[in-house]
Amino acid sequence: MPTTAAQAPAPRPTRAQRRAAGKPHPARSFFTVAAVAALVATVAVPAAFSAAGSTPAEAAVTTVQQLAADNAQSLVVASEATPAALARGGYAATTPEEIQAKKDEEAAAAAAKAAAAARVAAAAAASADSSSYTGAIAETIAPAGSVVRPLTSFNNFGTPYAGHKGIDYMADRGTPLYSIADGVVVASDEDGPGWGVYVKIAHNIGGQSVTSLYAHMLYGSRRVTVGQTVSAGQLIGQVSDTGRAFGTHLHLEIYVNGSWVDAESWLVANVG
Repeated sequence: MPTTAAQAPAPRPTRAQRRAAGKPHPARSFFTVAAVAALVATVAVPAAFSAAGSTPAEAAVTTVQQLAADNAQSLVVASEATPAALARGGYAATTPEEIQAKKDEEAAAAAAKAAAAARVAAAAAASADSSSYTGAIAETIAPAGSVVRPLTSFNNFGTPYAGHKGIDYMADRGTPLYSIADGVVVASDEDGPGWGVYVKIAHNIGGQSVTSLYAHMLYGSRRVTVGQTVSAGQLIGQVSDTGRAFGTHLHLEIYVNGSWVDAESWLVANVG
């Protein structure tokens, strides 16, 4: 059968045409490589994070948290913190004035305690030294109703000085002291203002109100208490140097109708 023009075979490509047809276009090759790389990343990256158990974002967060845990100091949230108790030294006060008042009160108590301890120590020392008096200590030295000297003996008078209301009779520590007349004890104290251990007695002598005061007595030596009735010549204590005193002695004061008088002159005029 004769061959028509439409059925005629295509001309055979030349060698150059065949070479050109076998080599891909450069742009097409670039896009092909890029597409393949993207496909590989899409599949491989999620798989890697999936194997590790976290997503990329979670992995980044974990890394930051680990860094904070390894390098940062521990932080306590204020709402979770437990406030430390404020040490207040046992005070219930809340203002500076109240705290200062409490401190002053404690200081005064401590000073009083120290003073009491000092008195006890002084009493012990005085007792140990009371052997300086070797005479017998009589409970009474005169009949009731009489007026007597408070000491059976003394060494000398103390040197008088301005403002000193009383007569100082120098005597050994432990020398016994006696009431000058019948009366009632109106004061008896182990720590008087300047007087140290002292006793005060009220008397009615010849119709006059007379008060006698005996100061600087030995700690623990008082034999009478307030309100007690005593007789002339009754033992009331012993000589010492308690209070503001230099050397052992009796500081004797005499008041007649409320006015101070020279004690020695009064004794000279009234002792029978």
